[in-house]
Amino acid sequence: MIPWKHLDTATIPHGGGELRLKQRGSEFSIMLGSNELMNSRLSGSEEALATMAAERLAARRHPRILIGGLGMGFTLRAALASFLDDAEIVVAELVPAVVTWARGPMAEIFAGSLDDRRVSIELGDVDGVIRAGHRFDAILLDVDNGPEGLTHAGNDRLYSLEGLAAAREALTASGLLAVWSQGPSSAFDRRLRQAGFAVDEVRVRANKGRSGARHVIWFAKKS
Repeated sequence: MIPWKHLDTATIPHGGGELRLKQRGSEFSIMLGSNELMNSRLSGSEEALATMAAERLAARRHPRILIGGLGMGFTLRAALASFLDDAEIVVAELVPAVVTWARGPMAEIFAGSLDDRRVSIELGDVDGVIRAGHRFDAILLDVDNGPEGLTHAGNDRLYSLEGLAAAREALTASGLLAVWSQGPSSAFDRRLRQAGFAVDEVRVRANKGRSGARHVIWFAKKS
């Protein structure tokens, strides 16, 4: 078996720990300690975050989309394939090195998606972008493994009732908040409803097959 090779280490701002980028052949992994946050072979649920959001916004003209978390670009590439050429896609990424990795060792995976004219990158916390006074037709969050995340305590604010209220304020009329999670959370589901969203919880396979782990996506419509 081909051994893993460590490519780079990046510090998460505000004491969030360190991310490690590893490669084994054509496979990439981003780790936090002993926890694998993402793997280039498992992209099904992250892609569904974008494709299923696009289905729900099919009638929307000139949609403006905010993606929280670049990661390995699964959600971004799916959004580019799913939304029409009139879309505007803003990606907020907290760790600058992740963008560097996307243009460097993982450039083949990203396949030029960062250079698409519809895409702009905001370096910083997605919560800050949400609260900056902009308006979006959809906010797609794939941050910290979801509401029960483990990488950055500051993300608790993003998924709190206050954070959800800020996201709702940042959405246009009937806009959509879509949240990816490694697993279910009844408490987060309740917070979404308390924040004034109509909620649809969907289970999606991690590997696009009929077996393996299921992840959760909440599609919360501003009512």
